[in-house]
Amino acid sequence: MEENTYSFETRLLHNSHKIDPTTGAVSVPIQHASTFHQFDVDQFGKYDYSRSLNPTREALEEVIAELEGGTRGFAFSSGMAAISTAFLLLSQDDHVVITEDVYGGTFRMVTEVLTRFGIEHTFVDMTNLEKVKQAIQPNTKLFYVETPSNPLLKVTDIKAISELAKQNGALTFVDNTFLTPALQRPLDLGADIVLHSATKFLSGHSDVVAGLAVVKDEELAKRLGYLQNAFGAILGVQDAWLVLRGLKTLHVRLEHSVKSAAKIAAFLQTHPLVEKVYYPGLIDHPQYDIQQKQALSAGAVFSFELKNEEILRSFISKVKIPVFAVSLGAVESILSYPAKMSHASMPESERLQRGISNTLLRLSVGLENPDDLIADFKSALYDYAHNLVEVKK
Repeated sequence: MEENTYSFETRLLHNSHKIDPTTGAVSVPIQHASTFHQFDVDQFGKYDYSRSLNPTREALEEVIAELEGGTRGFAFSSGMAAISTAFLLLSQDDHVVITEDVYGGTFRMVTEVLTRFGIEHTFVDMTNLEKVKQAIQPNTKLFYVETPSNPLLKVTDIKAISELAKQNGALTFVDNTFLTPALQRPLDLGADIVLHSATKFLSGHSDVVAGLAVVKDEELAKRLGYLQNAFGAILGVQDAWLVLRGLKTLHVRLEHSVKSAAKIAAFLQTHPLVEKVYYPGLIDHPQYDIQQKQALSAGAVFSFELKNEEILRSFISKVKIPVFAVSLGAVESILSYPAKMSHASMPESERLQRGISNTLLRLSVGLENPDDLIADFKSALYDYAHNLVEVKK
């Protein structure tokens, strides 16, 4: 059986960096050197300075490229460093069409930084192709997709957007942080660049900050490689190694977390104190069919809206198992409050316009027993209802 025909979960372990060719080590060596001796004045070796290329970072870049089906991968110091460097492919007077309920850091980059360099943008509901078409301008050079979106889990048809971009001579970037190549492969659907906050599911243990990008076209890869070296926001070798280690268990972690997320989302959907659950794995989700078509599952992240802010505050104070924190995609379940965490950089008027209310919570489901999480949530919500009855008495 050829190596490239292995299943995804096998390729996480058995890839081009399975064994160190020099020593036979089954773990990628961590090469701390910042500079490398050159043996010839006229012809330098493959490595000269670690900002440009480092063997440990290179291993991670090659592995993620293999997993995403791209020609070349790039590792950055954070997800935002990856996204920001990719945006540097644009030039003054270019225009970006972008998912409206995008991650707060991306919103900040587009609205507060790119605008200073004369790069325009239009936020649009990318679940509506007609609205996307209406947003296109003669200078549109990029369609930026986040699917499922953060935090409302809207699903964009990657293939349809990629085709639209090509018709208009534009690129398509897809933030694949929520699903990873284990569940969704945007490059296979026509995207040009896939972006990740590898801090999340790819590393998976809340112990590293990292970003990754994978490119399909070799010429575009050369351009992004030039920018990675020029801008210099590269991933350190210790962090690169941690992401490589995390990748080995990606499949089994996601398999458990996805099943748990579906079970917990279904429970919350029936609870009287829950107004709405946003999860593309629920059959009544507006883009359920698209999610089924372009991904292997709906992922392990969902959001839910409680009936009012008083319930939300009580719930957060009573719930015991999830960490109440920024971030997602870890072995422990993480409960986040988008209004003051992931989307704090988005003005309240913009948040509310997008449906990111002050009663919305986002849950990234970890490796706990889902029944324990459900019991914890049930108890926290019961405490509010019970206290309310006591007050009324």
